[in-house]
Amino acid sequence: MMAAANERAVELRLLGGLAVRLHAEDGLHPAFDRAYKDIDVVVSRRAGGSAARLLTDLGYTPNEAFNAMNGNRRMLFYDEPNGRQLDVFVGSFEMCHAIPVAGRLTVDDLSLPLAELLLTKLQVVKLNEKDRRDALAIVHHHEVSEHDRDAINATVVAELLAADWGLWRTTTMNLDRATDGLGDYELEDHHRSELRSRLRQLRERIDAQPKARKWKLRDRVGDRVRWYEEPEEVD
Repeated sequence: MMAAANERAVELRLLGGLAVRLHAEDGLHPAFDRAYKDIDVVVSRRAGGSAARLLTDLGYTPNEAFNAMNGNRRMLFYDEPNGRQLDVFVGSFEMCHAIPVAGRLTVDDLSLPLAELLLTKLQVVKLNEKDRRDALAIVHHHEVSEHDRDAINATVVAELLAADWGLWRTTTMNLDRATDGLGDYELEDHHRSELRSRLRQLRERIDAQPKARKWKLRDRVGDRVRWYEEPEEVD
């Protein structure tokens, strides 16, 4: 799929657990291994139509009713021989929170940049085991830095969260959950220590980023008003 997208110059990038796994070049640590039932990708808004034609040509079956109603932001296809669903986000990633990705789709040849890939996991308000496992895998296999070269760009994360209180609230809540849950995984002591250090480094960078006026106003309201959307689940 990725090779065909590149051949047709379709701006399509992986996200989800499969992207996390493929970014672990030396192999995913066994503590974070899991099954991958579905495939998630994101395309630029201008490439939505081209992506739909590409996937159909590759043998994926479109959910025509869903795509007709939602195709400007999300499309569904099915890999029927393997019993898998292919979820296509168009122009942005929107679940519990919206994560802008359009301007950075070409940073990485394979997937969303690691910063945004991590945020797609940490934006889940009701964090489940697979998303926590994937988030920890990203941080385990990649250092926290100020660039995108096989690293989690902490500046990008901090700037996005400083502009969106809701995304900040959920992300920092899940960073704390991930840190507190490190004992649940079979990790060598030095790996657990390094993970804890990287999570703390990312949290400190987020805290240090100056917050937007809109963020500060929303912070006054806090948790008294719901700060997230309930994501739509489609089977």
